[in-house]
Amino acid sequence: MEIISVFDKRFAPYGRVIEGYDTAALLAALKKTELPEGVAYVPRVQSLHDAAGAEDIMTAVYGGMPFEIGYCNGHNTKLNCLEYHRDSEINMGTEDFILLIAKQGEIEDGKLDTAKVKAFKVPAGVMVEVYGTTLHYAPCHADPAKGFQVMVVLPDGTNTDYRPACKANIMDSQLWARNKWLIAHPESDEAKQGAYIGLTGINIDIAADL
Repeated sequence: MEIISVFDKRFAPYGRVIEGYDTAALLAALKKTELPEGVAYVPRVQSLHDAAGAEDIMTAVYGGMPFEIGYCNGHNTKLNCLEYHRDSEINMGTEDFILLIAKQGEIEDGKLDTAKVKAFKVPAGVMVEVYGTTLHYAPCHADPAKGFQVMVVLPDGTNTDYRPACKANIMDSQLWARNKWLIAHPESDEAKQGAYIGLTGINIDIAADL
Protein backbone atom coordinates (compact mmCIF):
# COMPACT_ATOMS: atom_id res chain seq x y z
CA MET A 1 0.00 0.00 0.00
CA GLU A 2 1.37 3.45 -0.89
CA ILE A 3 2.01 5.60 2.18
CA ILE A 4 1.60 9.27 1.25
CA SER A 5 2.90 12.31 3.14
CA VAL A 6 0.32 14.68 4.63
CA PHE A 7 2.27 17.42 2.85
CA ASP A 8 1.23 15.86 -0.47
CA LYS A 9 -1.67 17.65 -2.20
CA ARG A 10 -3.59 14.35 -2.15
CA PHE A 11 -4.20 14.90 1.57
CA ALA A 12 -6.19 18.09 0.93
CA PRO A 13 -9.65 16.43 0.57
CA TYR A 14 -9.15 14.69 3.92
CA GLY A 15 -7.52 17.30 6.13
CA ARG A 16 -4.80 19.90 6.51
CA VAL A 17 -1.51 20.55 8.27
CA ILE A 18 -1.82 23.12 11.09
CA GLU A 19 1.15 25.44 11.48
CA GLY A 20 2.22 28.42 13.56
CA TYR A 21 1.73 27.16 17.13
CA ASP A 22 4.40 26.33 19.71
CA THR A 23 3.51 22.74 20.63
CA ALA A 24 6.74 21.82 22.50
CA ALA A 25 5.03 21.62 25.91
CA LEU A 26 2.15 19.54 24.53
CA LEU A 27 4.59 17.09 22.93
CA ALA A 28 6.58 16.84 26.17
CA ALA A 29 3.38 16.03 28.11
CA LEU A 30 2.32 13.53 25.46
CA LYS A 31 5.64 11.69 25.76
CA LYS A 32 4.84 11.02 29.43
CA THR A 33 1.62 9.13 28.65
CA GLU A 34 1.52 5.33 28.59
CA LEU A 35 2.68 3.36 25.55
CA PRO A 36 1.02 -0.08 25.61
CA GLU A 37 1.71 -3.07 23.37
CA GLY A 38 -1.87 -2.89 22.09
CA VAL A 39 -3.90 0.31 21.62
CA ALA A 40 -5.16 2.58 24.41
CA TYR A 41 -7.47 5.56 23.94
CA VAL A 42 -8.33 8.11 26.63
CA PRO A 43 -10.71 10.95 25.61
CA ARG A 44 -9.53 13.56 28.14
CA VAL A 45 -6.17 13.76 29.94
CA GLN A 46 -5.65 16.58 32.40
CA SER A 47 -1.86 16.67 32.01
CA LEU A 48 -2.34 17.49 28.32
CA HIS A 49 -4.82 20.26 29.11
CA ASP A 50 -2.34 21.60 31.68
CA ALA A 51 0.59 21.73 29.23
CA ALA A 52 1.80 25.29 28.65
CA GLY A 53 -0.15 26.90 25.82
CA ALA A 54 -2.42 23.90 25.20
CA GLU A 55 -5.68 25.61 26.16
CA ASP A 56 -4.88 28.70 24.11
CA ILE A 57 -3.89 26.65 21.04
CA MET A 58 -6.95 24.44 21.02
CA THR A 59 -9.32 27.29 21.86
CA ALA A 60 -8.03 29.01 18.72
CA VAL A 61 -8.20 25.84 16.61
CA TYR A 62 -11.79 25.10 17.71
CA GLY A 63 -12.89 28.72 17.50
CA GLY A 64 -13.81 29.00 21.16
CA MET A 65 -15.88 25.80 21.29
CA PRO A 66 -15.46 23.35 24.21
CA PHE A 67 -12.92 20.61 23.49
CA GLU A 68 -11.14 17.66 25.07
CA ILE A 69 -7.48 16.73 24.69
CA GLY A 70 -6.74 13.03 24.97
CA TYR A 71 -4.55 10.44 23.33
CA CYS A 72 -4.45 7.23 21.36
CA ASN A 73 -1.21 5.33 22.02
CA GLY A 74 0.23 1.93 21.27
CA HIS A 75 1.19 -0.35 18.41
CA ASN A 76 -1.02 -1.09 15.42
CA THR A 77 -0.86 -1.81 11.68
CA LYS A 78 -4.47 -2.79 10.91
CA LEU A 79 -7.56 -0.91 9.76
CA ASN A 80 -10.27 -2.85 11.72
CA CYS A 81 -12.84 0.00 11.70
CA LEU A 82 -13.53 3.48 10.43
CA GLU A 83 -15.33 6.23 12.33
CA TYR A 84 -16.41 9.81 11.83
CA HIS A 85 -17.60 12.70 13.97
CA ARG A 86 -19.71 15.80 13.44
CA ASP A 87 -16.56 17.90 13.77
CA SER A 88 -12.88 17.82 12.86
CA GLU A 89 -10.31 15.89 14.91
CA ILE A 90 -6.83 17.25 15.68
CA ASN A 91 -3.87 14.84 15.80
CA MET A 92 -0.17 15.17 16.60
CA GLY A 93 2.36 12.48 17.49
CA THR A 94 5.65 12.23 19.33
CA GLU A 95 6.85 9.94 16.50
CA ASP A 96 5.90 9.51 12.87
CA PHE A 97 2.53 7.78 12.54
CA ILE A 98 0.17 6.70 9.76
CA LEU A 99 -3.53 7.37 9.31
CA LEU A 100 -5.74 5.02 7.28
CA ILE A 101 -8.57 7.18 5.97
CA ALA A 102 -11.42 7.41 3.49
CA LYS A 103 -14.30 9.79 2.78
CA GLN A 104 -17.76 9.67 4.34
CA GLY A 105 -19.23 10.28 0.89
CA GLU A 106 -17.75 6.99 -0.30
CA ILE A 107 -20.12 5.03 1.95
CA GLU A 108 -22.87 3.47 -0.18
CA ASP A 109 -25.94 1.88 1.44
CA GLY A 110 -24.10 1.73 4.73
CA LYS A 111 -21.06 -0.05 3.25
CA LEU A 112 -17.56 1.04 2.32
CA ASP A 113 -15.08 -0.97 0.25
CA THR A 114 -11.68 -0.90 1.98
CA ALA A 115 -10.07 -0.52 -1.46
CA LYS A 116 -11.03 3.17 -1.15
CA VAL A 117 -8.86 3.60 1.98
CA LYS A 118 -5.62 5.58 1.66
CA ALA A 119 -2.61 5.77 3.98
CA PHE A 120 -1.02 9.09 5.01
CA LYS A 121 2.10 9.55 7.12
CA VAL A 122 2.21 12.36 9.69
CA PRO A 123 5.78 13.29 10.72
CA ALA A 124 6.63 13.58 14.42
CA GLY A 125 5.57 16.91 15.89
CA VAL A 126 3.34 17.88 12.95
CA MET A 127 -0.25 18.78 13.88
CA VAL A 128 -3.03 17.92 11.46
CA GLU A 129 -6.74 18.52 11.24
CA VAL A 130 -8.75 15.52 10.05
CA TYR A 131 -12.00 16.87 8.64
CA GLY A 132 -15.36 15.78 10.03
CA THR A 133 -16.22 14.07 6.74
CA THR A 134 -13.03 11.98 6.83
CA LEU A 135 -13.35 8.39 8.02
CA HIS A 136 -10.48 7.38 10.31
CA TYR A 137 -9.69 5.20 13.30
CA ALA A 138 -6.70 4.22 15.45
CA PRO A 139 -3.35 5.39 14.09
CA CYS A 140 -0.73 2.94 12.83
CA HIS A 141 2.90 3.06 13.88
CA ALA A 142 5.59 3.89 11.34
CA ASP A 143 8.26 2.09 13.41
CA PRO A 144 7.25 -0.98 15.46
CA ALA A 145 10.11 -0.32 17.88
CA LYS A 146 8.71 3.13 18.72
CA GLY A 147 4.95 2.62 18.45
CA PHE A 148 2.82 5.77 18.49
CA GLN A 149 1.73 8.38 21.01
CA VAL A 150 -0.86 10.52 19.26
CA MET A 151 -2.76 13.46 20.70
CA VAL A 152 -6.48 13.36 19.91
CA VAL A 153 -8.46 16.59 20.26
CA LEU A 154 -12.22 16.53 19.74
CA PRO A 155 -15.32 18.45 20.88
CA ASP A 156 -15.86 17.93 24.60
CA GLY A 157 -17.74 14.72 25.40
CA THR A 158 -16.89 12.93 22.15
CA ASN A 159 -16.29 9.17 22.43
CA THR A 160 -17.91 8.98 25.87
CA ASP A 161 -20.72 6.55 26.69
CA TYR A 162 -23.85 7.02 24.60
CA ARG A 163 -26.12 4.83 22.47
CA PRO A 164 -29.36 6.01 20.83
CA ALA A 165 -32.59 4.91 22.48
CA CYS A 166 -33.96 3.81 19.13
CA LYS A 167 -32.40 2.94 15.77
CA ALA A 168 -34.54 4.54 13.11
CA ASN A 169 -31.95 4.22 10.33
CA ILE A 170 -28.47 2.99 9.38
CA MET A 171 -26.73 5.98 10.95
CA ASP A 172 -28.41 5.29 14.29
CA SER A 173 -27.08 1.72 14.05
CA GLN A 174 -23.58 3.09 13.46
CA LEU A 175 -23.67 5.41 16.49
CA TRP A 176 -21.29 3.59 18.83
CA ALA A 177 -20.57 6.38 21.35
CA ARG A 178 -21.25 10.09 21.76
CA ASN A 179 -20.41 11.85 18.48
CA LYS A 180 -18.86 8.61 17.15
CA TRP A 181 -20.34 6.84 14.13
CA LEU A 182 -18.49 3.56 13.59
CA ILE A 183 -18.38 1.04 10.76
CA ALA A 184 -16.48 -2.15 11.53
CA HIS A 185 -14.76 -4.84 9.51
CA PRO A 186 -16.24 -8.29 10.25
CA GLU A 187 -12.81 -9.49 11.46
CA SER A 188 -12.50 -6.73 14.08
CA ASP A 189 -13.00 -7.05 17.83
CA GLU A 190 -15.53 -4.23 17.61
CA ALA A 191 -17.69 -6.32 15.26
CA LYS A 192 -17.60 -9.16 17.78
CA GLN A 193 -18.83 -6.67 20.40
CA GLY A 194 -21.84 -5.75 18.28
CA ALA A 195 -20.58 -2.80 16.25
CA TYR A 196 -22.22 -2.13 12.89
CA ILE A 197 -20.45 -4.14 10.18
CA GLY A 198 -19.98 -1.89 7.18
CA LEU A 199 -16.48 -2.47 5.81
CA THR A 200 -16.18 -4.85 2.87
CA GLY A 201 -13.00 -6.15 1.28
CA ILE A 202 -9.78 -6.97 3.10
CA ASN A 203 -9.00 -5.77 6.61
CA ILE A 204 -5.98 -3.68 5.59
CA ASP A 205 -2.68 -4.43 7.34
CA ILE A 206 0.28 -2.17 6.46
CA ALA A 207 2.92 -4.16 8.37
CA ALA A 208 4.58 -5.29 5.14
CA ASP A 209 4.62 -1.71 3.77
CA LEU A 210 6.64 -0.14 6.58
